[in-house]
Amino acid sequence: MSSVIVRVRRQALTMQNRFGLKDFVFLVILVAVAVMILLGMQQRDRQWNRMDEIGRKIDQIERNLSQVQARLDSGVAMIGGAGTGIGSGSTPGVRDESWARPGVEIKWQPAPAFTTDPRSQPDFQVGGEFTEIYEAQMARLTPYISSDVYARRIHEFVLGSLGSYDPKTLKMRGDLAEAWQVDPNGLWLRARIRANARFSDGQPVTAEDIRWTFHDYIMNEQIEAERSRSILRDSIKEVRVIDERTVEFDFHEVLFSNIDNALGLFVLPKHIYSEFEPGEINQGTGLMVGSGPFRLRNFDPDRQWRPPADVVLERNEQYWGAKPPLDGLRFKSINEEVARMNAFKKGEGDMITPAAAQFISMRDDPAWKDRAQYLQWVNMRSGYSFIAWNAGERNGKLTPFHDRRVRLAMTHAIDRKRMIQDIWRGVGEVAKGNQPLNSPGSNPDLKPWPYNPQRAKELLKEAGWEDRDGNGVLEDRNGNEFEFEFSYASGGEIAEKIARFVADSCTAVGIRVRLRGADWSVYQDYMKTRDFDAITLGWGASAPESDPRQIFHSDSIKNQGDNFAQWSNAEADRLIDAGRREIDDEKRFAIWRQLEAVLHEDQPYTFVRVPPWTRIVSISAGNVQTYPKGLEHPEFFRRSGPAAPTPAN
Repeated sequence: MSSVIVRVRRQALTMQNRFGLKDFVFLVILVAVAVMILLGMQQRDRQWNRMDEIGRKIDQIERNLSQVQARLDSGVAMIGGAGTGIGSGSTPGVRDESWARPGVEIKWQPAPAFTTDPRSQPDFQVGGEFTEIYEAQMARLTPYISSDVYARRIHEFVLGSLGSYDPKTLKMRGDLAEAWQVDPNGLWLRARIRANARFSDGQPVTAEDIRWTFHDYIMNEQIEAERSRSILRDSIKEVRVIDERTVEFDFHEVLFSNIDNALGLFVLPKHIYSEFEPGEINQGTGLMVGSGPFRLRNFDPDRQWRPPADVVLERNEQYWGAKPPLDGLRFKSINEEVARMNAFKKGEGDMITPAAAQFISMRDDPAWKDRAQYLQWVNMRSGYSFIAWNAGERNGKLTPFHDRRVRLAMTHAIDRKRMIQDIWRGVGEVAKGNQPLNSPGSNPDLKPWPYNPQRAKELLKEAGWEDRDGNGVLEDRNGNEFEFEFSYASGGEIAEKIARFVADSCTAVGIRVRLRGADWSVYQDYMKTRDFDAITLGWGASAPESDPRQIFHSDSIKNQGDNFAQWSNAEADRLIDAGRREIDDEKRFAIWRQLEAVLHEDQPYTFVRVPPWTRIVSISAGNVQTYPKGLEHPEFFRRSGPAAPTPAN
């Protein structure tokens, strides 16, 4: 602006003969305008600096208040005066222990806080929405009714529990609970709820909410919560209210998972869910209310979220812990892989789980190298993919896979190394069993069964299957051809590639395969009703150590349990029961190694692949940390600067 003024002045000096009053007035006005612009710019800079200074002071005040609240929550007094106040240290007071059983250690828990504080990151700011694109469509969000991993992830943002796993250490830490006691003999746990814990409607979380959630919701046989019932019914005997903020769990017997089951129980608000009949809950698609850092936007029982709509969460302003910087989270589902990637590139999402080939291709593309974050790591949720062989009946008739020799033959007939190379571009390892490869429960003496089609044919012949008429297809002794149906979730390129690979592998050993693709919501019904011959899926964990009873115990065949392969093995049942009752870690891991050996020999699953987690994340998302637990969405923030477009409601 100053250079413009100089030029005008020089032009005025060279035009003396034509310089008049009008020119002088014009010059004065021009100079005045320039000065006003400069002053305005300086004033605006001062205002921004002042606002930034105020913002920093507010952040500091909030941190101080959070520290005060944390100390008050845990019973620590803050004493003012010289050398003792908030700014110069604190003196611990006497904690209230009147709720506790005398003579038993109290494990006090710090107030919930960020593992990695987003406020310490460059370009931090509050606000904005983060959109994740899921690979399959969720059918329901209602807690304990929904059964897929996607709904489970959302529950962790919306629902609250007494404790959760620390993202770094994977040790149980207090969330709703400020403290707990554990019976030295392992038969009870008593927990104290934080005084400031609130549901998203502002009502306090009470011991009665926890008792009601367990006895009147999960254990209500009229409510379709069998998956959780099958896990918890043999662990928790009773939940008792000691006082409004104190709850006690009594256990049937000593089990390694008792403490985690009790502390990890998602707590539902009784005053909301008790208004619904069991049938309404079973039919509910979006009855999701809790005490977590986010809440379902526009919760309305009469106008519930229903697929295929996006799931939209907003920051829970009633949250009693460290509030997320983001205004909200959005979850959309796109089944088809190419469409999912295109949506991400167009800015319709901030994070996707790409196919292995997509991950490698985009990561190595110079045009996208610096436009996204490429995350690849192994965590407690990594799990494994598998093919389950229905070892029981389908429609009242035994499938060919009730015979162990046939199941083992199928594993020998499928070249899993080549599968990983062709389908996943070499990302991942061949799985050998149900235990994570680096877990102390993993059996080091076991190796994945090799690809050996000749051995597959020998095993099939032992089981009575051979080509008796020379047409290239195996028949049993009655002349029935070996033909089965392979079910997979449609819409995903990976699942379709797996299906075709399996079909080609079976054709090579004389078995005909009919492929059956289905939408994810229908696919889940196949598992519940056991309406399949073979099915491909993956298990992901929600804890550092999983209880194998849920998947492999014969009791879990009943009532639409997760042993949908209908595999029954007396030795496996014995080992599972023994391992669950063993508190000593080393002894329990030794039992899990024995169980893995039984699974290896009996092959209810063909264990296919152990995948790392891969994620592609928008560069505009800040504080995206890879933890042993996974990712912590409440720590994310939207970086300052241009943001990716967000679709409207």
